[in-house]
Order: sequence, then structure tokens, then C-alpha cells
Amino acid sequence: MQYRRLKTPGATYFFTIVTHQRQRLFSDPEMVELLRAAFRNVIARFPLTIDAMVVLPDHFHCIWTLPDRDANFSTRWRLIKNHFTRNCPDKYKQTPPVSRLKKGEQSIWQRRFWEHQIKDELDFINHVDYIHYNPVKHGLVGAPRDWEYSSFHRYVRDGCYVSDWGANVRMEWDSDVGQE
Repeated sequence: MQYRRLKTPGATYFFTIVTHQRQRLFSDPEMVELLRAAFRNVIARFPLTIDAMVVLPDHFHCIWTLPDRDANFSTRWRLIKNHFTRNCPDKYKQTPPVSRLKKGEQSIWQRRFWEHQIKDELDFINHVDYIHYNPVKHGLVGAPRDWEYSSFHRYVRDGCYVSDWGANVRMEWDSDVGQE
């Protein structure tokens, strides 16, 4: 099957990346730090701006803006996943199915990722809100401020949210916002 992705230089994209079989890798702070290191390594060579991000136990969401004249998010994801996988402790490496063994692949990540090109300011705001509310949506915390691995805290410092945004409310989005 051929996957076609919309690639626009300098665009902003929402992504969902999921671990293989929803393994809860990021319950371990060491694995969150390894993910950060993978991002730093790749961004040093292939710049991007991380507009928003949340890391949950078995998946993460982020919004990136790519540099002008650059639409190559697939290479960045390949390099981030490869860096993480190469440096991941063996205890997290599951035995790959035969289809992955034949290709020399590990079983850390789902093969593909979900991406959505942000259309406009409202689409951006909806996806940022979705990202920051995600730990509440999954029942991990009662308020976004209580989740450590989120850009929510930066947004509060920058005055984009009040600290109790998303607390004690149930938020929902249209079906075109977010993907897991």
C-alpha cells in the first residue's frame, strides 16, 4: 500500500506517534529523557520548532513547524525513532514478529505515524488544546497542569493558559482533531 502524505515546505503539522503494541515505555522517566535526547540530536542536524508536545506512557503528540523550503518530516521521524531505538535498553525491546525480523526492525514503535497539516489558526489552537488536555482525556491526571511531560507548563508561563485550564471539565473535539 502506498501512503500519500501532504508535504508543504515551512508548514506546521500535528503528529501522533505510538509505541509497538502500546508498550508503556514512557512510564519510565529514563525513557522520556532518551526521547528528549533523540529530539535534540535530530534537531541539531535538521531544525524544526516544537510548538506543543505531550508524552504519555504509550504514545505522544506534538506539533512541529518546519523551516521554510523544508517539508521533510518523515526523515526527522525516522532519525528520532532510530536514535531512540539504538539507545533503548534491551529490557524494552520486545521480540519482533517475523515480518519485522525479515526487515531487521525492532519492536519499539508502531511502523507508521499519524500526521495532519495544520490548516489555520483555529486548527492550530484546537490541536494545541487537544495535546494539552490529552493526559486528562486518558484519565492519567485531573488537570493538564498535573502532567509533567507536557508543553502546557510553557504555555502557562507564556500567558496562553491560566494554570487551572482544563481542570474539572470534560472537553471534546471534532473528529478531525487529534488521532490515536
